[in-house]
Amino acid sequence: MQEQISDYYRANKAKCDEEIIRLDRKINIYSFMRLFALAAGIILFYQSIKYELIWLSFLIVPIFILGFAWLVSKQSMFQKQMNYFRNLGDVHANELNSLERKSNLYPDGSVYADDLHPYTSDLDIFGKGSLFEMMNRCATVSGNFKLAGWLMKPATVSEIRERQILLFELDSKLSWKHHFQAVLLFSNNSSEDQVKELFRYLKTAPEESGSWIKKYVRWIPWLFSIVAIGAWFVPSLLIALLVLLVVNLTLMQNYDARIAKTDSMIGKMSRILDHFSEAISAVRDEEWKSPLSENLSADLKDNNNGKLSEQIKRFSLLISHLTFGQTGVGAILNAIMLWNIRQIFAIEDWKKDNHDNLKQAFDVIATFEALISLSSLKTNYPEWCFAGINEGEHYTLKAEDIGHPLIPSQVRVNNDYSLNAELKIDIITGSNMAGKSTFLRTLGINTVLALCGAPSCACKMEVSRMLVFTYMRIRDSLNESTSTFKAELDRLQALLKMLESTEKIYFLIDEMLRGTNSVDKYLGSKAVIEKLIAQNAVGIVATHDLQIAELEKKYPDYIRNYYFDIQVEGEEMNFDYKLKAGECKTFNASLLLKRIGIY
Repeated sequence: MQEQISDYYRANKAKCDEEIIRLDRKINIYSFMRLFALAAGIILFYQSIKYELIWLSFLIVPIFILGFAWLVSKQSMFQKQMNYFRNLGDVHANELNSLERKSNLYPDGSVYADDLHPYTSDLDIFGKGSLFEMMNRCATVSGNFKLAGWLMKPATVSEIRERQILLFELDSKLSWKHHFQAVLLFSNNSSEDQVKELFRYLKTAPEESGSWIKKYVRWIPWLFSIVAIGAWFVPSLLIALLVLLVVNLTLMQNYDARIAKTDSMIGKMSRILDHFSEAISAVRDEEWKSPLSENLSADLKDNNNGKLSEQIKRFSLLISHLTFGQTGVGAILNAIMLWNIRQIFAIEDWKKDNHDNLKQAFDVIATFEALISLSSLKTNYPEWCFAGINEGEHYTLKAEDIGHPLIPSQVRVNNDYSLNAELKIDIITGSNMAGKSTFLRTLGINTVLALCGAPSCACKMEVSRMLVFTYMRIRDSLNESTSTFKAELDRLQALLKMLESTEKIYFLIDEMLRGTNSVDKYLGSKAVIEKLIAQNAVGIVATHDLQIAELEKKYPDYIRNYYFDIQVEGEEMNFDYKLKAGECKTFNASLLLKRIGIY
């Protein structure tokens, strides 16, 4: 099935490449036509002057300007289409790279890495080679932030089920999904939130202007035109025209700071808003059936001011007009009709009417980006399953053929696991490199996927809504003068504190207290496990210490033993990475040391 989706991506990438070639040819043709039109216009204008055909000169100029503007417009349209197909081609190529476990063109989420988080560091949720890098399809900063938030905290049961239903719907809308990604790809890898300044501006209170100024600004184009035409016939009106220019320039000087401030905050937002407008239209105009998608798209429906996407396009146009006012031609328009002041007033009116709608719309776009990220797993790995969410009082974690999603399927070894509702702590012993740590991470990362509404790397899975807590990669810190043992104690203290909450906590501990001697390590580990039992804690402890496995005899109603082992034939070690019930009897440290010349 994965080969079918690969063929789909390759075919669509090839179609995009063909479109790019076709559009590139058109762009080149229109470039030549613009050059030809310019040369022809100059020659015709020169000939009309040479032969004193003044009427022809007046005819050539407007025809040339309109014709040249049409050619520029057509070429710009083709350029925009070509940029879109380039982005769409990149989207399909990226999906192929993802299937082949190559780098993702979207951010890897390193900025969200936090060693103090209950599980994200140990489970490789963020950073290079992480789950976030594998699944992320968010181009905007707000989309990345939303997806990261979903992976850092389990959703509610209703949210999980709503997302699961929507992911099935998105899986049937591949063309729409990739179109949506292509529209927003312009924002990818931006180090700043490109709309942050926009919302900062929208939150600012509008500066008041006198009613007479607003009336003057509204009527000045007509007043100036009438006086200018009158001055053509009555030269004495030139004084009135000069007075109008002085008044206009004085007003422009008074508004310069306000115009500059607005331009600095939103002057570069025009193109960005155009893309967001397209994304909003894509969501709004699509036919949705799942409850969550219907609710989200309803937030983008028409409001009292008309279509939201059209309102955003209008806002984009106003910003473009403001930017145009900073040019040489704009300076003339400012002197004649107070161009930039008109744009400032129009922008502030727009802000007053649409601020709340815009914020809500951008949040919907971020939500769809995050949902598309989850759906990438459903599309690219159709054999994965959606977990059932058990709302019972007891802890539930059952999985058939569960594997680590970051390990390619060709080399991945899957296991079955079932958490017993009565027996609360499983102790896993095993040889070095036998698979203990990977198994703990497998359970943890798939639980995180399940509890954000994404498919899990298993044939079947059922899980309670619970918060995972891991104790795996314990690091010392020279900057904070923290030893490994101190860091371990801090991590254990954090776990014990979390167990005091009303949340269901599921812990995964890999070789605790490794920063001390073997005697203290055993005694300390035993004491920690007994403390966890006293607090009715639920989870798994992986260890090399066989003495810990003997706790099953003392707490037969609370502890189970599992193990990973190896098969040793001469000096060869064979790992099957399969979980088995009982205690490990085979260890390999001496054999590994012998391989590197220690023994």
